[in-house]
Amino acid sequence: MTETARDIEKLIEMMARLPGLGPRSARRAVLHLIQKRAMRMMPLAEAMHQVAATARECLNCGNIGTTEICDICRSEKRATGQVCVVEDVADLWAMERGHSFGGRYHVLGGTLSALDAIGPEDLRIPRLVDRVADEGITEVILALNATVDGQTTAHYIAEQLEGTGVSVTSLAQGVPIGGELDYLDDGTITAALKARKRF
Repeated sequence: MTETARDIEKLIEMMARLPGLGPRSARRAVLHLIQKRAMRMMPLAEAMHQVAATARECLNCGNIGTTEICDICRSEKRATGQVCVVEDVADLWAMERGHSFGGRYHVLGGTLSALDAIGPEDLRIPRLVDRVADEGITEVILALNATVDGQTTAHYIAEQLEGTGVSVTSLAQGVPIGGELDYLDDGTITAALKARKRF
């Protein structure tokens, strides 16, 4: 194998490690980038170099940005007293896509997991408790995944915030808009029944 071929194979292997890309998808993506080198590959390489040099975690909430304190935490418009707690940055970005939440966020960096030996000290739960005391937070919205680990983490956080006077709420769970009952799993239907409200 030539040196050039080895470089291409190495790039394919590295791309295949990205979420959502397997070996075949990575091979197609790399071939496309090579064929469109000037239009796609060079700008992509430049953007990746720039982000690698400047990206950092927000010291306050754990979001990813290019400054020590992210734009959301710095915005006075977002100082509503509400903090939405999410598992990771991808969840924060998903919430932001909806443009329906105007408060601030707190990224835990995972969930509690006995199997993976992830305890409260491994997450940003102590920082959350500090923020509630320091920032005049009136409501903590738990937007954690509806998994066993997510719900365990939510209960733990609620216990840690007992006695602080802050309101602890969670996202509603149940039937999605456009969802048909026949296609939903039992857990979703059960959650929807428990969260029912007056029509």
